Amino acid sequence: MTRVACRLSEIVVDSRDPEALAAWWAEVLGYRVLGRDDDGAVEIGPEAGFGGAAPTLVFTPVEHWEPAEPRLHLDVSATDRDQDAELARLLDLGATRADVGQTGEESWHVLADPEGNPFCLLRRRLDPL
Repeated sequence: MTRVACRLSEIVVDSRDPEALAAWWAEVLGYRVLGRDDDGAVEIGPEAGFGGAAPTLVFTPVEHWEPAEPRLHLDVSATDRDQDAELARLLDLGATRADVGQTGEESWHVLADPEGNPFCLLRRRLDPL
């Protein structure tokens, strides 16, 4: 058996409006607010909180946010509906379709959150945590 030395515990996202973006992602993922820092950062995560099976997301405020070529994006998978139904829900919540050069033959959808951060909705359904 191979021993794991590290686990992904948090994903930090620079944000113009951490409260709003945290609320949006909490709605998308079924997460709750776990904490707020004095500097304006907001952490969201599953009911189990930090250190559980899923990483938490920390939205940190940035004073001079400039969009750039993203070096990281999130992938999400539906848990209780098919991909088309989840796509409709995400678009209703305010996600927008994003073009990152995909061909249209992909099994996933590329979207952007309200601050323009790209993420993908995968076809494969997962069991909820």
